Amino acid sequence: INLSIKAGEVIAFVGMSGGGKTSLVNLIPRFYDVTEGRVLIDGHDIRDVSLQSLRGQIAIVTQQTILFNDSVRNNIAYGDIQRTEEDIYNAARAANAHDFILRLPNGYDSNIGELGTKLSGGEKQRISIARALLKDAPILILDEATSSLDTEAEIEVQEALDNLMKGRTTLVIAHRLSTIRNADRIIALVNGEIVEEGNHDTLMEKKGEYYRLHNLQFKDEGNGNDRLAKDLE
Repeated sequence: INLSIKAGEVIAFVGMSGGGKTSLVNLIPRFYDVTEGRVLIDGHDIRDVSLQSLRGQIAIVTQQTILFNDSVRNNIAYGDIQRTEEDIYNAARAANAHDFILRLPNGYDSNIGELGTKLSGGEKQRISIARALLKDAPILILDEATSSLDTEAEIEVQEALDNLMKGRTTLVIAHRLSTIRNADRIIALVNGEIVEEGNHDTLMEKKGEYYRLHNLQFKDEGNGNDRLAKDLE
């Protein structure tokens, strides 16, 4: 794979399950290393950079939000003791989380339970997004954070994600193709190889792999069937 991404671009990766989307994106934070070739950020091989320094420049929001048996405040701050109360509140507001947090029994001091069991799926995701906003990293990885949510929660989370993506280089592992229509580039992967790339309109006109996935998914959604969406995970 030969792929170059400009600073500030929003890049979405699409393909069937096992097509290589997650494996490719996981190379960026060095969850594992390439066996051939190189991954460069600003011209520097990421293997020459410490993991702490590299991952300090990357924020990740996934479907499986990692939350702790602690207060909302501490879950958002995530160990960053330099952040002020106002920093945390501003991040929560941008993540569409502030209002629901204030409705909790003890507001920002409310304990959310192990893995956030006292929160709904949408609330968990918005806490995760607030955490990423607070980190303010230049590179953002989204493992389609809305794919398991109902429609109302998806709208709230998508608004929060839009705030998070502003001004950042963003890599999206897409499951629901409706969420990536505005991506700068969409990369279609089949068996670990890039088969086409372009924006939504260009790829729909080409009637290739993205067109096929898009039509199959929306046909299935129209029939009330989410099986294909799961196949894209």
